[in-house]
Amino acid sequence: MELPIELDASSNVPLHRQLYEGLRGAILNAQVAPGTRLPSTRALAEALGVSRSTIISSFAQLHSEGYLQATTGSGTFVSSELPEGPLPRAGDGAERGKASIRLSTYGASLTEGGPLEPPRRAGLIDFRDGRPAFNAFPHAEWRRAISAAARDGSLLDYSPDPAGYLPLREAIAAYLGRGRGIACTARDVTIVNGSQQAIDLVARVLIEPGDVVALEEPGYLGAQRTFSAHGADMRAIAVDHDGIRVDLLERYAAGARLVYVTPSHQFPLGSLLAATRRRALLAWAERNSAIVVEDDYDSAYRYEGRPIPALYGIDTSGRVVYVGTFSKTMFPALRIGFVVAPPALREVIQAAKGFADRQSPILEQRALASFIVEGGFERHLRRMRVLYRARREALLAALRRHIGDGLEVSGESAGMHLVVRLPLLETDRFIERARRAGVALMSTGPHHLRDPVPGEFIFGFAEHDEATMEEAIARLGRILPECR
Repeated sequence: MELPIELDASSNVPLHRQLYEGLRGAILNAQVAPGTRLPSTRALAEALGVSRSTIISSFAQLHSEGYLQATTGSGTFVSSELPEGPLPRAGDGAERGKASIRLSTYGASLTEGGPLEPPRRAGLIDFRDGRPAFNAFPHAEWRRAISAAARDGSLLDYSPDPAGYLPLREAIAAYLGRGRGIACTARDVTIVNGSQQAIDLVARVLIEPGDVVALEEPGYLGAQRTFSAHGADMRAIAVDHDGIRVDLLERYAAGARLVYVTPSHQFPLGSLLAATRRRALLAWAERNSAIVVEDDYDSAYRYEGRPIPALYGIDTSGRVVYVGTFSKTMFPALRIGFVVAPPALREVIQAAKGFADRQSPILEQRALASFIVEGGFERHLRRMRVLYRARREALLAALRRHIGDGLEVSGESAGMHLVVRLPLLETDRFIERARRAGVALMSTGPHHLRDPVPGEFIFGFAEHDEATMEEAIARLGRILPECR
């Protein structure tokens, strides 16, 4: 069949993105009907004059979003149930123009990848990320904090300080001293809209196009995308059971301006950066005049061993920028995170925050400050540690019961997700079959800068009760043999 798609090799938009958008539009406009069998990737590559890898990349994105489905031995078909309805047609408010608009280098880089998190679909048991247990959140206590903040008329004006609401910065500084071994004051803390903005602000003030940035391999996709968008020359540094291989920095990231790490619970594999490597990393940063960005996204949930001090707490040279978030410990929609910067970077990061969006919402900052000061936050953390520990154990038991032989698990000692390895498994086939069985999975593949590891999956367990996880893993166990 001939697909109604035109590719423009001179466009700033990558070919795989053009193909994705063109085919998605054709499906949603009913130009390609549900159930239609598509040409093979080889045939389509020849017809469009592009590489087969371009076709495979576009198909993979459409496959993960539910527009396509694969059947072994039969080919690739347009899904019978689409994730969204038809697009509006011309005359119904649809845009008609196809102007060619030149993007900046930064803008063009943003077109090269899909969303950081794929959209959720109703009816699926979704393991793809570590969302908190919303039904266990202290809603009544939080409503009281929000209500009290709403009655404070002084919060209606612009904030005088882009660094954030001072009582919240004081509360965070005190909490970090108690819980993370970080000696800081409110002036060191900048309130931001989640850890993603924190990483972006650091990149804005430190990275020039072409600067070398070292990242964990695999590592957090949001950090990879951010540094790439700012033109960094990214170097992947391997991770093992003791965290990032600091010994490889000299070989593969000579002259690095910055290294981004998740030392307390490596994302996604879950390893803890060993004490000797912590000291070695700080020594490397001092020798090379580099900055260490420490993303401490979910260290509040540790189930085995003693709490591990933050890198920032043992840094004596002022080269660590500490990034934290309340998306995991509270709820994602709160959009409050924070940066603790060393003296040399404190003012410039706060100035960058002011230019980015002037201020984060003050109402929520005021509510969160009182929630922390009055003890609600740490009470909530204690309850969630108990709950998440039980859910982690339930997931591990279900995996052993229904998956059994060949199962490898990492990252289970902390956090809200773990990684499961199923050797000799066809990764994409398993994800597609799982989706049809009502379970949404994600491999660690998107988090690799280099070659992904086959059969390696992220299981976010915090939001699911024991019965839900038991049913989901039983479904996966039933489809596993056909995906070997």
